[in-house]
Amino acid sequence: MRQPRGFPQTTAARAAAGAAAVCALGLLALGCGGGGGGDHTKPSNGSGTSPTAARSPAAPVPPPRTIPAIREAATTTGPGWRPGKGARVVAASGPLADEAELLAGELGMTTAKPPARRGDVELALDPGHSGGPEAYTLTVRDGRARITGSTDAGVFYGTRTLRQAVRSTGAFPEGEVNDRPDRPQRGLHLDIARKYYTAAWIEDRLRQLADLKLNQLALHFSDDQGFRIQSDTHPEVVSAQHLSKAEVRRIVALGRRLHVTVIPELDSPGHLGAVLRAHPDLQLRNASGATVAGAVDISKPGSARIVDELLREFTPLFPGRWWHLGGDEYQALTASNPETSYPQLATAAKDRYGSQAKVQDLATGWLNDRAAVVGKLGKHPKAWNDGFFRGGVVKADRAFEVEYWTGKEIGARPPSEYLDEGWKLVNLNDEYLYYVLGQPNQFFYPTGRRIYEEWSPAVLRGTSPVPGNRPTGPDRVLGGRLAVWGDIASAQTPDQVAAGIRLPLNALSQRLWDPRKPTLSWQQFSTLAGQVD
Repeated sequence: MRQPRGFPQTTAARAAAGAAAVCALGLLALGCGGGGGGDHTKPSNGSGTSPTAARSPAAPVPPPRTIPAIREAATTTGPGWRPGKGARVVAASGPLADEAELLAGELGMTTAKPPARRGDVELALDPGHSGGPEAYTLTVRDGRARITGSTDAGVFYGTRTLRQAVRSTGAFPEGEVNDRPDRPQRGLHLDIARKYYTAAWIEDRLRQLADLKLNQLALHFSDDQGFRIQSDTHPEVVSAQHLSKAEVRRIVALGRRLHVTVIPELDSPGHLGAVLRAHPDLQLRNASGATVAGAVDISKPGSARIVDELLREFTPLFPGRWWHLGGDEYQALTASNPETSYPQLATAAKDRYGSQAKVQDLATGWLNDRAAVVGKLGKHPKAWNDGFFRGGVVKADRAFEVEYWTGKEIGARPPSEYLDEGWKLVNLNDEYLYYVLGQPNQFFYPTGRRIYEEWSPAVLRGTSPVPGNRPTGPDRVLGGRLAVWGDIASAQTPDQVAAGIRLPLNALSQRLWDPRKPTLSWQQFSTLAGQVD
């Protein structure tokens, strides 16, 4: 595994910049000067103490600027905390060992077991900590920093806040911050099927996500252009450039240490071209005998058999909670009359679900069957919004989370319908959150500024929030992800992709962590992003 990025050793320039920033926070005891320097002693008030020292309580100062911003803070003037000679990251053996080791490496410190002493950073679990599993409290007092949370994830996010503050200002102010995310699902959706990315590149994205307190990386690993993970049950479908299972295990293991869940996506019944090249007998054909690119014939038992064999093979490789089943853009359902265009699907629907059933019912049944496969293996299913249909005799399994990406597809339903029906949604609005290589079909590379200034989790489709005062809080719109799609794979190099998504990910992090309108201007925010990453 590549070593985590270390906190840069202080140079004269870094020290000067850090000291200036600390002074801006009001950390008077750190030796900040004013004007052109000189005597910094406060005028006497006749009691042998300065007016500042006599003031009680201590004056508040703003908390450090971080991405995402700290939600609640009570920071004051005082010595604060900064990495010093002999300082340690202290944590008991067990759940917080990884967090302690990572932070110590980043700040040039060592690790130790309790008790903590002056100058240390102490990490501790507090089962009674409120605010949810990702909440944390960071307290600086008596020359020591202490980070607590009810889980290791919460404590980890506290270490990200401390790291960013030290990186940008050199220190953390006296006082206490209490912080927590607004949305439980936050992350990146990466198409590795159309464009190959190395394991090392993906691992760098995991580190980037973790530093921004983003907690999901979805890997779309199969599509018409490629199948990118080693398969033992069906090696014939795997592309020449692919990730080995050992590499996937390494990616997943790093994600677990960084509290980023890796979510696999094996899309079906469309987007299966790589599988169909090795199994052309399963390809969907219309009434005229013409093949349909990427689509399997869901009336054939062999189609379900091969997909289920792949699902069962790969599920143990991804120990996280979710499995994304796709379900989008099945071309049979874009025909003006699917029953006429695909009579074999219409017949299969009636045979299985009764005389009133249509092709959409067969497609819904297909998705439900795949959900049953991964459900028995302990996974929670996700699918794209255009895999769910109005009416019909077959209803989608209510276990699904609906990943809403578009209202542009033929027959696409507005997000209000899903909310009215009680579904839980995840926001991947293609107006703001779709980074499509080559910008085909009127897609444009998303900018961090648009996400930061215009988007919110309630903006699921187009540029406006869902109308009608419908519920769009964290219990119904669970969060969002930026999605990178490789439609024209050669349009950008992996390095260009990484550079292009940097500010959009920063902006997404802010908007998913704190429901309030950001206080920094875009210029201030983008400058800050360069200081803390």
